[in-house]
Amino acid sequence: MEKKINIVVTVLLILLVLAGGYIAYDKYATWKQQSDLSTFQTGAQYGYEQAITQLFQQSQSCQQIPIIYNNQTINIIAVECLQAQ
Repeated sequence: MEKKINIVVTVLLILLVLAGGYIAYDKYATWKQQSDLSTFQTGAQYGYEQAITQLFQQSQSCQQIPIIYNNQTINIIAVECLQAQ
């Protein structure tokens, strides 16, 4: 009888360890995914800021600046440059 109890306790302990490992892995995977998403969003925001900064810097030279999106191109120029002419 005691041998059966030891086997049951051992099986339950193994299942408990497996369940704990699964929960820990799931929490880690969720944390890793959120970390990767945060890194991606930070990088995208930095890229947007750099693009706008570059547009501002180039527009100060009063030259046309080509903007390309989906195989379409437009040229922009600062309004101040047009008013000065």
